[in-house]
Amino acid sequence: MSGTIFTFTTPPVHPTTNHLTLSDHWDHLLARLGIHRSGHLVEPGLYSLGSTTPDSPVFVTANYTLSFDALRSSLDDRMNCYILVLDTKGINVWCAAGKGTFGTGELVNRIHITGLADKVNHRVLILPQLGATGVSAHEVKKITGFRVEYGPVRVADLPAYLETHHATPEMRRVQFNIIDRLVLFPVEFVKVIPYLLVISIILYFASGPLAAAGAAAAVLSGIFLFPLLLPFIPTKDFSSKGFILGGLVALPFALAAYRYGMEPTPCIHISRAIAPMLVMPPVTAFISLNFTGSTTFTSVTGVRKEISTYTRVMAWMFASGTATLIILAIVRFMGW
Repeated sequence: MSGTIFTFTTPPVHPTTNHLTLSDHWDHLLARLGIHRSGHLVEPGLYSLGSTTPDSPVFVTANYTLSFDALRSSLDDRMNCYILVLDTKGINVWCAAGKGTFGTGELVNRIHITGLADKVNHRVLILPQLGATGVSAHEVKKITGFRVEYGPVRVADLPAYLETHHATPEMRRVQFNIIDRLVLFPVEFVKVIPYLLVISIILYFASGPLAAAGAAAAVLSGIFLFPLLLPFIPTKDFSSKGFILGGLVALPFALAAYRYGMEPTPCIHISRAIAPMLVMPPVTAFISLNFTGSTTFTSVTGVRKEISTYTRVMAWMFASGTATLIILAIVRFMGW
């Protein structure tokens, strides 16, 4: 009985350019808005930009369209290079490195699958600095023979870096300015707005316009004011920052409920004023936790510790405030 011979065919090298089309920009807009989140990806593999030769440099990135497009569009027409795209499941380099998909195993696997060693004479891979947490450079060198070189944090610095292959301290510094923070707002807004509309309508008819406005204020302060004011709110943890911001936003609603309330008894009057202080801060704090994975202020262990420390407090405060609002709604409905 004759044996079966299996052959392995190296996938083709995909051509690409540094020019972004209208379709690319539309894809970026949808990604920024969080629409069809899992669909913003490119096929993993090896891409060639320009007229590549065996001596062309090799850059490594994720198969998230914003990561891939940011890299290729930062290179000018004279740059002839290869781009090795890892399968990060459509996640950006930084987050994928934390999850392990932009990691040693996937990098080694992609080098073998694409037959990269047969396409280039050198043995150097240029990776983004923010991917360093997921890649063990010495393991890659040991298994594949390729040396890992970490480029600058931002692709805008890549042309200057390539002149000397030396990153200045400024190129290594991770920035997170107001523009970087506000870019996070559309994704959270689009994700939460349908739920906010439903909740606000329910609260409007159950507890009045003040409660509906309070719900909107708590949510919007979490998704807009929090990233805007992040560096300026005292305390270290995102949750405590969220509680502080939520408390400040809730205070005018509590004062308004106390001052203009017409409840027949002091107990009901005070309860209506306390309810915003119980419900709104934990909502803002919970939303604030969403930004731990997209900022430069946190670490994986720190986030886990923060979640275990504050989520129970959020749950108890929110449950107490919700119970208070339900009781007040019943009182209002019954005309007591």
